[in-house]
Amino acid sequence: MPSPQPSAMPSAMPSATVAVVVPAKDEADRIGATVAALRSLPVTDLVVVVDDGSSDGTARQARDAGAVVVAHARNRGKAAAMATGARAVAAHEAASPRPGTGPRPLLFVDADLGATAAATAPLTGPVLAGEADMTIAVLPQQATAGGGRGLVVGLARRGTLAAAGWSPQQPLSGMRCLTRPAFEAAQPLARGWGVETALTIDLLRAGHRVAEVPCELHHRVTGTDLRAQLHRAAQYRDVALALVRRGAAGALVPARRSGG
Repeated sequence: MPSPQPSAMPSAMPSATVAVVVPAKDEADRIGATVAALRSLPVTDLVVVVDDGSSDGTARQARDAGAVVVAHARNRGKAAAMATGARAVAAHEAASPRPGTGPRPLLFVDADLGATAAATAPLTGPVLAGEADMTIAVLPQQATAGGGRGLVVGLARRGTLAAAGWSPQQPLSGMRCLTRPAFEAAQPLARGWGVETALTIDLLRAGHRVAEVPCELHHRVTGTDLRAQLHRAAQYRDVALALVRRGAAGALVPARRSGG
């Protein structure tokens, strides 16, 4: 009589909760409210704040609000902070395993949302339900002091369409929820401020399902001073570099409209 074959190992159940990663630099005035709002979400059981070389009390405020804090000794940029946060989540799961449960999806949230960060909840539903591999927040019109980011948004939108056949409403949105397999599929992340545009392109090209979800989120007012303009220039540079490396250099030149 043949020996009985071992039964297949049961697959892990999908996680019912998400882990939040918040890249932060010099956000002491808002990070506490942001963390508190995120921890209030029923589907959140871990909030990791990555202090990316802050010179203020960001780390202390985040820790006091209940976040796990990891720090960069110097500023390394948003993409590096996202990667550090994901590694911190993996380390937490290794130290505190949940038998029979898969890894938590990752919810990336900007540090300056304050209490409105609770409105990221709609991003988690489609991912936890297995209906999307990544969701992207679509924000309402934001208060600005002028000098907006139309050039960078337009570049990112054209580039995503050229590289992956999809034109997102808000290609630079930093609020995203994605499965861990999707996050791993996008490694290595594009540098700096090109990370969101590249993440969308890379996942679409790999066949992952991406959806935009309206969320009532509000950033601080965007300024028009030299610092704000330099920030936009850095965004444009990093998005352009991400597109060039993905074969979408043609998006750097807007299409001319034909005369009427």
